[in-house]
Amino acid sequence: MNLGLNDRAFRLITGLGLVAFDYLASSSWEVIFLFFGAWGVLTSVFGFCPFYRIIGYNSCPTNLSSQ
Repeated sequence: MNLGLNDRAFRLITGLGLVAFDYLASSSWEVIFLFFGAWGVLTSVFGFCPFYRIIGYNSCPTNLSSQ
């Protein structure tokens, strides 16, 4: 896990907002909204962001891998 509680909550709220906007909107951008919304929801649920791992950033206050 490399996402803290605030980061996960923000990703979940914005991800669900983008998915809802995608559902209500009828434009050619629907696939992009769905992709970013699903990305936000999935990273929030699992608590892991691969991009954070690549750049070496960790917003989780505890390190579970060392226990």
